[in-house]
Amino acid sequence: MLFTDRADAGQRLAVALRHLEADDPVVLGLPRGGVPVAYEVARTLGAPLDVVVVRKLGVPYHRELGFGAIGEGGARVISDDIVRRSGVGPDEAAAVERTEKAELDRRARRFRGDRPRLALRGRTAVVVDDGIATGATAAAACEVVRAQGAARVVLAVPVAAPDAVARLSGQADDVVCLSVPAMFRAVGEWYENFTQTSDEEVVALLARAAGPTATRRRAGEAAEEVEVDADGVRLAGDLALPEGAGGVVMFAHGSGSGRRSPRNRQVATALNRAGFGTLLLDLLTPAEEAHRANVFDIDTLAGRLADTTRWLRTRTSAPLGYFGASTGAAAALRAAAAAATSGSAEIGAVVSRGGRPDLARPRLGDVRAPTLLIVGGRDTLVLDLNRRAQAELRCENRLDVVPGATHLFEEPGALEQVAGLAGDWFATHLGPRTG
Repeated sequence: MLFTDRADAGQRLAVALRHLEADDPVVLGLPRGGVPVAYEVARTLGAPLDVVVVRKLGVPYHRELGFGAIGEGGARVISDDIVRRSGVGPDEAAAVERTEKAELDRRARRFRGDRPRLALRGRTAVVVDDGIATGATAAAACEVVRAQGAARVVLAVPVAAPDAVARLSGQADDVVCLSVPAMFRAVGEWYENFTQTSDEEVVALLARAAGPTATRRRAGEAAEEVEVDADGVRLAGDLALPEGAGGVVMFAHGSGSGRRSPRNRQVATALNRAGFGTLLLDLLTPAEEAHRANVFDIDTLAGRLADTTRWLRTRTSAPLGYFGASTGAAAALRAAAAAATSGSAEIGAVVSRGGRPDLARPRLGDVRAPTLLIVGGRDTLVLDLNRRAQAELRCENRLDVVPGATHLFEEPGALEQVAGLAGDWFATHLGPRTG
């Protein structure tokens, strides 16, 4: 089983945890990579989200060998057997614990800020990580959570090594793991996008989950697989419609990528968290994708996007926007222009990521939807094309350059900036954000 990214893994994991919803659980993410997964689980279960901050106590001369672990609230788990066999003296153990306690407190303050730690006494605690290789940290987390008073501990991960799952079955009351591949080498190989989660992302997700207007997707409200009839061609898509969505954004993929594009899915997930619906659609069939010329057939792509817009209008009355990438940006602009010239105000905003708006000529001057062009600072050729295209737009528009980013925005934090810029643009032109 291959996951697109941590959000995708969290959404799939949440389905396997639906039976816990009646237990009124607390969801605890292991920082940092476990928190985006846990966020999706908490949203689906309608459960509060927190981090479980643990620090392993390592033997001074062999740090990888832990003689115990500590957690917040004075939780402390010590293996007397390892202490005895490793010869760790009381002074050495105390020194290690002081050092790790200081780091634990620092991390807890960094992630949670002024918010108090969620009480676990008598509750079902769902400990979530993005995957397990050895299981040492997960085992420590389970022990610490139990020491903090949890009545039941459930360990939930998308993927894990077989021997780790076997060992952890004795640490948790239940272990839920979607995939236990026999040929396991590293967690990251089971994700298309396994970029490092930043401290800032952890802080933002926890704040969003704790907010009074946080949008929570209940069980059954994950992305729905749909089929759209575009002039007789059946197109596959993933439609997510959070309750009370302030708008719905349709993604126009380009250069052969489709609805499984990890970059666009990451942006779509961020928009979902901000309270927007999203529709990720394959504008080309698998057979059509095999011919490179089709990704530059802007008229066909724009026509199918227009057909999809009419289909989507039968599913929601929320304001609609387009998010286009590469040649998909040209299709989005041409479809928006066609809507404007037909007298329709259907499209409220357009965002282009690393797009080719120049390929929307000669219709650029007909676009009326407010348009944001986002380009990487090191994507010099595309940046020049965007500047020239911007000069032909007659609608409200802006060109934002992400410093240091290349065409695919693969640099740390670059895609997060794209998602933030897009979210702000859609919030301004489609409606207020709800999360």
